Amino acid sequence: MGVDMSNPPASRTKDYFASPALSLSLAGIFRDGAAAAANMEVEEGDEGSVGGAGRREETVEISSENSGHARSRSAEEDFDGDGENDGDEDGDGDKNKKKKRKKYHRHTAEQIREMEALFKESPHPDEKQRQQLSKQLGLAPRQVKFWFQNRRTQIKAIQERHENSLLKTEMDKLRDENKSLRETIKKSACPNCGFATSSRDSSVATEEQQLRIENARLKSEIEKLRAAVGKYPPGTSPTNSSCSAGNDQENRSSLDFYTGIFGLEKTRIMEIVHQSMEELKKMATAGNPLWVRSVETGREILNYDEYVREFSVDNSSNGRPKRSIEASRETGVVFVDLPRLVQSFMDVNQWVEMFPCMISKAATVAVISPGEGPNKNGAVQLMFAELQMLTPMVPTREVYFIRYCNQLSADQWAIVDVSVDKVEENIDASLVKCRKRPSGCIIEDKSNGHCKVIWVEHLECQKSIIPTMYRAIVNSGLAFGARHWIATLQQQCERLVFFMATNVPTKDSSGVATLAGRKSILKLAQRMTWGFCRALGASSYHTWSKVLSKTGDDIRVASRKNLNDPGEPLGVIVCAVSSVWLPISHHILFDFLRDETRRNEWDIMSNGGPVQSIANLAKGQDRGNAVTIQATKSKESSMWILQDSCTNAYESMVVYAAVDITGMQSVMTGCDASSIAILPYGFSILPDGLESRPLVITSQPEEKSTEGGSLLTIAFQILTNTSPTAKLTLESVESVNSIISCTLQKIKTSLQCEDG
Repeated sequence: MGVDMSNPPASRTKDYFASPALSLSLAGIFRDGAAAAANMEVEEGDEGSVGGAGRREETVEISSENSGHARSRSAEEDFDGDGENDGDEDGDGDKNKKKKRKKYHRHTAEQIREMEALFKESPHPDEKQRQQLSKQLGLAPRQVKFWFQNRRTQIKAIQERHENSLLKTEMDKLRDENKSLRETIKKSACPNCGFATSSRDSSVATEEQQLRIENARLKSEIEKLRAAVGKYPPGTSPTNSSCSAGNDQENRSSLDFYTGIFGLEKTRIMEIVHQSMEELKKMATAGNPLWVRSVETGREILNYDEYVREFSVDNSSNGRPKRSIEASRETGVVFVDLPRLVQSFMDVNQWVEMFPCMISKAATVAVISPGEGPNKNGAVQLMFAELQMLTPMVPTREVYFIRYCNQLSADQWAIVDVSVDKVEENIDASLVKCRKRPSGCIIEDKSNGHCKVIWVEHLECQKSIIPTMYRAIVNSGLAFGARHWIATLQQQCERLVFFMATNVPTKDSSGVATLAGRKSILKLAQRMTWGFCRALGASSYHTWSKVLSKTGDDIRVASRKNLNDPGEPLGVIVCAVSSVWLPISHHILFDFLRDETRRNEWDIMSNGGPVQSIANLAKGQDRGNAVTIQATKSKESSMWILQDSCTNAYESMVVYAAVDITGMQSVMTGCDASSIAILPYGFSILPDGLESRPLVITSQPEEKSTEGGSLLTIAFQILTNTSPTAKLTLESVESVNSIISCTLQKIKTSLQCEDG
């Protein structure tokens, strides 16, 4: 198939496909030779150890995208000969030897674009690919090889920076636990002598032992952080480091960013967030002429000229690549109380869980201000997020931003996100593909646990290559716009309400006898859908390889190893995904795929046999939002399928998985479902974003439909080997390839759209 599907080492996946934006600071991660190696073209074989003393000094060239101010001396000078003292018998000739200047070559923007495109497909091009690319770009094969080596080294370094941020978060957590334990012991000790009182000797001894354990863990985390940063060898400390004072700024690690963020003072950050909050309030409440409603679509459109005048925006590019502006506003009512909703925005884990189909990963990089009270009024934090669509064909959007939470009145809160230039410059502006102009939401408390949310999404994104069928929905701002955020928020809040409800009608909870059983099933279904969303997108978690099927469908394949997660089968898992356009309404397609009576028309697992519904649990007011348990029977065997169907104003999903019958029966009685291993398959369904118009005018309402086609993404995952050390085989790739191709063909046949 032209694709090397051998299982790559885990380190290679981590090194080469890490998200370029996941770095805490540009300055200070590389020391000396390591910094130069990220910017220079190095010899093959030195990758990953570019700062080593044994590096050969050969032809050195600078690629334009990686060139910067930091260069090692070897980049500036040329040493002749193969040995260190070649042609100098007394060994002192090096000092007197005339050094020749290197000739630097800067690649053009077109050359970099072409090499970046190949790098996304194959970070390790073979000799044939390099030769072909060099002819196409007018470069020497050696230059192409050096550029790819530099890019791999750069991405590896960026991944290490992200690991530093994770270590910092863990260390902060340990420090807080440590402080809490110290306070507990201090309270229980005698104020005069300092020893524990007799009545609580045993408990204090246990707490002291726990404190010692926490201290050991904290020291271990610090050692890991130092080793990862490369600033100090394990076992050393900043006080005995050989770093000179002049290099302190260069060698700053994530530990140093407490008083400011990348050199940006806290007072300046607070000025920015307050200005952004004022802009958000105007953007959320203003009408015409700032927002103009489209006659054709009914959506609000930002009058950008008016926006520039209103907010005195600098419209110059400032040397940045050309970017597109996406602005949208949406208002909706969500069924959740205000304090809980505010908390879900300020806790990064809850935020990711609230938008599983939109956020592939997120992190709180730094807390600038913790805020006041339980609702963290006034909290300011630097955050990172990777935003995705549920298809590997559309690139993810990585964005750093400051999030500010503020109580406007007794029943109104606001949360604003804004990207800050100073932060981006330190991260490396070339890696920042997306910026947030003041965006966020105004939340107003209504009666009976409801909230009114006005959402404004204002993005400035570098233009990227989008597949033709997704261009309309992405370029219109629907894919990452306010409507998508509001629709997802409403759906997740409604799901939570139905999960917590104790008075669910029998018809909405058929087949399950107890409330505990209902909750266990809904929790398992939610975990299944979250796993489906994680496996599907173009996130840097995955390494996708393109495979052409026999039917001509574009299929992407990725593999991963599950070593210890009990929620999935242990071993090697391969995931195959394909996205296609179908000339039918997304509502019709969703109803077809979730209907158990028509499942045998497309589901290969059912073997064409009848499907019987065992349980049906509602999780929303729309009948399409439901969790069902279905049983299939064939001559060979019987099987149970857990299915979670979700639909909102933007997107619909049908996620399902084969489940163990005995285990599922225990879950239905209310047993814990966390130990149930599940491997989800399913579909993501979107409208294609094209506004179609009727060809004739008629008074009959059914002829006035203006719905276009559907964008269908299908994903299958299979366990290819139960041993995590096994390698991915070509047979397993062909097997999952055939499953997707066959399923797509069956769907097209059943819906009579084979030519779609």
